[in-house]
Amino acid sequence: MVDDLVRARDDYERGDWTAALGVWSGADADQLGATELFDAATAAFLLGRREESQDLLQDCFRRFEENGDVAGTVRCAFRLAMTYASGGEPALSAGWGARAQRLLESSTEPVVESGYVAFLQMFGHLSSARWADAAEAAARAVAVGRAFADPDLLALGTCSEGRLAIYGGRVADGVALLDESMVSVLAGETGVLISGHVYCTAIEGVQEIGDLGRVAEWTRALHHWCTRQPELVAFTGQCSLHRAQVMRLRGAWPEALDELDRSISRYRQMEATDAIGLAAAERGDLLRLLGRYDGAAASYELASAHGYDPQPGLAQLWAARGGLPAAVAAVRRALAEAAEPVRRIALLPGAVEVLLAAGEVEPAAEAATELDELARRLGSSALLARAAFAAAAVELARDDAAGALPYLRNARRLWAQLDGTFEVARVGVLTARALARLGDAESGQRELDAACAALTSLGAEPALAEASRAIGAAGTNGTPSAELPGGLTAREGEVLRLVATGRSNAQIAAELVLSEKTVARHLSNIFGKLDVGSRTAAAAYAFEHGLL
Repeated sequence: MVDDLVRARDDYERGDWTAALGVWSGADADQLGATELFDAATAAFLLGRREESQDLLQDCFRRFEENGDVAGTVRCAFRLAMTYASGGEPALSAGWGARAQRLLESSTEPVVESGYVAFLQMFGHLSSARWADAAEAAARAVAVGRAFADPDLLALGTCSEGRLAIYGGRVADGVALLDESMVSVLAGETGVLISGHVYCTAIEGVQEIGDLGRVAEWTRALHHWCTRQPELVAFTGQCSLHRAQVMRLRGAWPEALDELDRSISRYRQMEATDAIGLAAAERGDLLRLLGRYDGAAASYELASAHGYDPQPGLAQLWAARGGLPAAVAAVRRALAEAAEPVRRIALLPGAVEVLLAAGEVEPAAEAATELDELARRLGSSALLARAAFAAAAVELARDDAAGALPYLRNARRLWAQLDGTFEVARVGVLTARALARLGDAESGQRELDAACAALTSLGAEPALAEASRAIGAAGTNGTPSAELPGGLTAREGEVLRLVATGRSNAQIAAELVLSEKTVARHLSNIFGKLDVGSRTAAAAYAFEHGLL
């Protein structure tokens, strides 16, 4: 048996966790030391066997306790707290965290485990939104990591300090700290378990601020790291999620859906219930863009069932299905609840879209302005591109096509640098509308042709329908059209057609993405040109002259 245990140690060190765990699990309890039990728990976790890992950690805890090893018991309590937290069991996590703190207080000498307890305390402060206390706890973890030359603790603490700096508005400092933590991981200075945690935490941090360059670079490194360890199950759900985000940006939508399905499956295997919600919401967003609304609704429902609020995607789905009042109420509620800049950044682009669809131009303008302010503060290219696109959409809703074009040029430049296939196409659709309203119909048509080709290749059916509406409005240039009677402009012809179908000013504003004030002005011009005094008379004129 001694030879088997030696071989198991070798298996564990080279990443053959199944073989090592098989030996350790088959040995008598009294043949295993606390170290073997601890490493067996790590192997079980990496293989996706969470419950087995927790059982082994509790056995290890008791062994350390019997040996009078306070540092060892604290280490086990820390790992149990983290494992229960990632499995969506906060009460058990808090209980083991409290036990770790109590045991640490009984230690007569400084131990490195005090830094890991500080790390747990940081999470407790975060759950109560005590940001300053959380930052102080992360700094203590880093200090202990340096004092004891513990690369695992140092990487964990530095990564946490980076995330907290970003939340506190010190974006450049935060990103620099994330870079530093990633250097440790990429250099192989950290163990497998901590490497996985740092990879996923750092990628999530830069994803939240729209630093898509780092997201792509670090996700590529994470994927290589995972594939070098074919038995690995832990962290592969996060890897697939982040790969899907990069694939979606670059237009590989079928592959992104496959990765999201794989992510959800791996999260289920790991019993990481909270994480399933985020992956499901991402899946819902992509299905919505493909026009697969029933599938999107099911994905959003799955996200909600796992405690993740799928806004603004769910509101955008409701708007696409004609439920604008519910969509507007949902984005307003979500914005009222969101205090942290990172969460507001995620909500604001979709909120602008929903509000404009409902004809609420000024609230949309306020949301676009806030998005621009946050994007400038964070300095992310993707956020600046989203802010520019939102500002352009608002200007078009105000019927200021000339004012929209500079924003659209900026958005195109930024999205092109990021290889944002879908986003560049959406910019093209708005640019076509702006150019057509300014009388440059030929340039507008070229923009539409390119956008439609890209959207067709993606299978983005709803955006294609939007582009078709833009094609229908390609003559909207503010000047009289020879094809329309009474000297009506193309835009006035659109408004008159909708009046003749019985739509109200609010409904016309929503359909044409204009403000009600602009619709009223167009209607006044129509009445004057046609010499009519009512909507009924205007509708009759439209019927008589074949405008429907």
